[in-house]
Order: sequence, then C-alpha cells, then structure tokens
Amino acid sequence: MFAHVLLMVMAVLAAQSPPASRPAVVRLATFNIQRLSTKKLDQVDERGRGTNPQLRKAAEIIQRVRPDILLINEIDYDVESHANAGRFLERYLKVPQHGQRPIDYPYLFFAPVNTGVPTGKDLDHDGRIDGPADAYGYGRYPGQYGMALLSRFPLDKTAARTFQKLPWKDMPGNLMPDGTGGKPAWYSRNVAALLRLSSKSHWDVPVNIGGVVVHVLASHPTPPVFDGPEDRNGRRNYDEIRFWADYLAGGARAAYIRDDRGRTGGLAAGALFVIMGDLNADPVKADAPYGRPAIDLLLKNPRVQDPHPHAPGAAAFPEKYPGDRAARTSHFGRLDYVLPCRRLMVGDAGVFWPAPDDPLARLVSKPDSASDHRLVWVEIKLPGAAHHATRN
Repeated sequence: MFAHVLLMVMAVLAAQSPPASRPAVVRLATFNIQRLSTKKLDQVDERGRGTNPQLRKAAEIIQRVRPDILLINEIDYDVESHANAGRFLERYLKVPQHGQRPIDYPYLFFAPVNTGVPTGKDLDHDGRIDGPADAYGYGRYPGQYGMALLSRFPLDKTAARTFQKLPWKDMPGNLMPDGTGGKPAWYSRNVAALLRLSSKSHWDVPVNIGGVVVHVLASHPTPPVFDGPEDRNGRRNYDEIRFWADYLAGGARAAYIRDDRGRTGGLAAGALFVIMGDLNADPVKADAPYGRPAIDLLLKNPRVQDPHPHAPGAAAFPEKYPGDRAARTSHFGRLDYVLPCRRLMVGDAGVFWPAPDDPLARLVSKPDSASDHRLVWVEIKLPGAAHHATRN
C-alpha cells in the first residue's frame, strides 16, 4: 500500500515539475562519408560489429566531435529494408572506435532519394537509357549517395517535408537546358517535362530541442561538373541551391514549391533553421555564369549567417586555392556547409581536418581515409537554455 501511494505521489510531482532545461549549446554537423554503401555496412565480425576500415575512421571522427544532430551524405538508401542508417549507428557509432566513447542517436530520418532511379530516357546522349547518368539523379542503383539525419532530439516526422519529386520545370526562370529562352537545347520537351529538380532530395525536418523547433534543411546537390558546354549539371546545381533561397523567401517566390505530400509554399518567416549538406558549391573557385556563384544565394542571403568554420589541416596542403585555404572542406574546395539562420546565436565552429603532424591526421589520410570530404560542425545557442553545455 505504501509503495502504491509513493508511486502516485511521485507521478504527481513529475507531472507538476517544469520541463527539462534546454541545452545551452547544440552542435550540428554534416559529413559526406564517401560511398557509405550497403556492401561496406555488411562487413562485420562475429559479434556483428562493423569492420570496414574507412567506416571505422568515419565513426571515430563522429565520436570525437560528438554532434547532437548529424547529417550524413552518400549513405545508400536501401530501398527494400530502409535499414542502413540504423546499421551504421548500431555497427559503428554505438561501438567504441580506437578507445572513443560510443555515441547514440535515438531519432533517425531516412527517406528515398532520386539517385539511381531510372527515367527510361537517354539523358546524357550516349545512346543508352540504362546508365547512371540516365537516372533522375546520378547513380548506378536506386538509393546510391542517399542522406540520413541522426539526432539526439526528437524529429517531427509528421511535419517533415521532402521534395524528392518536385519537377525542375516548375521552378520559374529555371536554368534547365531545354532550348527555351535562349538556353541550350540539350533536353527535349518530353524529357524536360519529367526531370526532377533535386538530384537526391531536399528535406525540411523539424527538430524539437527542449521545446524550441529548429528546421534542418538538408540536401546534396549534384556536382557542377561531368558534363559539356550545355552545363546541365552546373545549371542543376545552381537551381538546387536556389531552391533553398526561394524556400526561405516564401510568398510569391515559393509559390511553385510543392512537397511530396502536396503541401505548398516555403518556410514560415519566423521559423528557426539550419541549412546543412554537401552543396558541391565553392564560393571562390566556382564560375559565375548565371550572375554569381551558386553558393552566394545562401551565403549572402539576408536570413542566413556564415559561421566561417576553419580546418587546421586544410591550410597545410599546397594545392592552389584562390580563397582562404583553411576554409576548405575537401581538396576540391569549400563544398560542405552548416549555415544557421541569423536568429540563432552561433558559438564555436570548425572542420575536422587535423594538421599533417597531428596524430589524428591518420583519420583523414590514406589508406582508408574516412572520406574525401571533412566533417563540418557548428554550435548554436538557444534562447532560454541552461547555463552549461553538455556533450553526450
């Protein structure tokens, strides 16, 4: 009897107690883990732990940086089981790597992408309709180069929006080389009618951080190369990035936007957000044939701030780079971004690229480098947060 009464009293007190305080600092990261494939994830030992050397290094980097919210690019979306995000978590992140503490993410968002999904059309004009460049997004099989969002905080999947199937033609003033408006006539009218804007997908996933909702805007636009004078990939990269600028602008500029559930329009004017992903767009190396470098649509957007993360190891490499070498996120340039809205206070930021003489350089060096991209992280501070930061 006493135990029963005690439990009732504890329940009442719990119901009357204030909600848990928000963390003072939330760390968000994006990491393109090169070709994080099903084949690699299936390499396990007798206890089911992952044994792939590259993925073990990638997992160790994540365990060292310990982001609260993590976007992974280039992970296979396994169409049948949809399990690869969970497999990477269970087989690598929740297993100690090189003495590091495991890390867990109770909440996952893993959804279909356009890569490898056949169109049945000869998009690259090579006389075939079954090549990787003939898919809605470049890929040798459906789901290759997908995305996964991992979070310590609840994800509102009901309110999440995906834009995998948004037609490219629906974007007013699009740059598709369809022969209209003086653009190159690379795609016929019939082909242009079926093409999708996103080479993988665009996601808006609301994250509830202690009662504060922050929208993670995730994407992985196609590289603006591997084409010809028609610049079909460069044009698509520009429009994939422009999508976010229109989404943030709202109103008439976002009127064409329709998500995969049929909901229309852009992001609410007062919403908090962070744009994340491998955007395949460098601010200084890129040409500006369409008025300005594609990434400037975001870096110079009035709703967006650039935390300018730097990498100690990037500046040590001798490759020619016209901008700040320490700002690079790969040997190709600055391609990976975590860009909070201006209404969020930014703390520290960085790129995991140790200097060559740092013992941790082994994680980004051959053989079995974690990736050809580097993990980029940014810390944001939330209003009404507790006075101390916590790292899980």
